[in-house]
Amino acid sequence: MGKLFGERFMSGRSGPSKKATVYRMVMPDHLCPYGLKTVDLLKREGFEVEDHHLTTRKETDAFKEKHGVETTPQTFIDGRRIGGYDDLREHFGKSRSQPKEGETSYQPVIAIFGVAFLLGLAISWYVFDTIFTVQAIEWFVSLSMALLAVQKLQDVRSFSTMFLNYDLLARRWVPYGFVYPFGEGLAGVLMVAHALQIISVPVSLFIGTVGAVSVFKAVYIDKRELKCACVGGNSNVPLGFVSLTENLFMIGMGLWMGAKALGWVVL
Repeated sequence: MGKLFGERFMSGRSGPSKKATVYRMVMPDHLCPYGLKTVDLLKREGFEVEDHHLTTRKETDAFKEKHGVETTPQTFIDGRRIGGYDDLREHFGKSRSQPKEGETSYQPVIAIFGVAFLLGLAISWYVFDTIFTVQAIEWFVSLSMALLAVQKLQDVRSFSTMFLNYDLLARRWVPYGFVYPFGEGLAGVLMVAHALQIISVPVSLFIGTVGAVSVFKAVYIDKRELKCACVGGNSNVPLGFVSLTENLFMIGMGLWMGAKALGWVVL
């Protein structure tokens, strides 16, 4: 009797095994990364995975046609098709690995400002043996400018096209959309070095002011819903607070560095 109770108790603890079936591309010249991530996610969720490899294009196309799908991998749980990797994440109540088309995301901006802030603290620690310095904030802002410029410079054409949706100067002089990221990057780098304020200060003040006015008009006066070009031409960041903050950073940094250069601020 005791033995039987113990077996039932142990069985109740373990529960029925969860099984899932995955079909993914595994070819000599291509190993689908989302297939690997799918299998890994299922195992972490406690599933026993029946892993089917699609080893040729012909086999893959036949599978897609049979199930009426356009992509692999595909996951089946209890005989029901869940879908691809992002569908599986949603099935488990997790966020998608990639935003849906048209869906907004602040992740790129959080990453840039977060890394810039930590770099500012790191440089301050190296130079002054403490993170509690005014220079740490200066480096945070100037590094943010440089990193945001890098995002734009990855694809200047896409950036300039999106920029034309709202920037007032770019609409009057189209080449300004190409000049802007270089100006932002130059000002950011010079401010990191605290060098050539005669160049960095006016550039930062000019592009920051034009940008702030443009964003304020587009978002808060015209009430337009646009994507922000602040992190490049393919971003899903909504135009508004983030872009306005970027421009206010440039204005503030320009005023601060200008005041220091003129001797109005003594630290």
